Amino acid sequence: MAKTTKKAAKKTAKKAAPKKAAPKKAAKKAAPKKAAKKAAPKKAAKKAAKKAAPKKAAKRKPNAAFMAPLNVSNELGEVVGSKPIPRTEIIKKIWEYIKKNNLQDKKNRRMINADSKLKPLFGKDQISMFELAKVVNKHVK
Repeated sequence: MAKTTKKAAKKTAKKAAPKKAAPKKAAKKAAPKKAAKKAAPKKAAKKAAKKAAPKKAAKRKPNAAFMAPLNVSNELGEVVGSKPIPRTEIIKKIWEYIKKNNLQDKKNRRMINADSKLKPLFGKDQISMFELAKVVNKHVK
C-alpha cells in the first residue's frame, strides 16, 4: 500500500504543477497585449502630429505661355487696347468691359449680349461665356 500511495501522491503532484504553471503562462501572454495597447496610441499620436504639421508648398509659377504678350486685332483692340498683352489680361479686360456696360443677359447670366464694339468681335448678337475664349483666340496672334 505504501507504494501505491507514493505513486498516487506523485501523480497528484504532477497534476497540480501544470495547474500552477498555467496561470503564469497566461499572465505572460496577457502582459504583451497590454504593452501593445499602450504602444498603439503612441503611434497614432505620432501619425496625427505628422498630419497636423503644415507642409511647405512651393509657390505656383504661372505658365509662360499664358504670360506671353499677344498682338490683338483691330476689333479686339477697341475693347482691350492696341498694345500686346497676355491672354489672361485680355480676358480680364473683356469681362471688365462687359460688367461696366452691363452686357450680361438678365435672365441667363451665362450669355453675353453684344454692343457696337463687341458685335464685330463676336460675329453675332449674343454668345455664351464659354465661347469667349474661342472668340479671343481668333483675334490674337
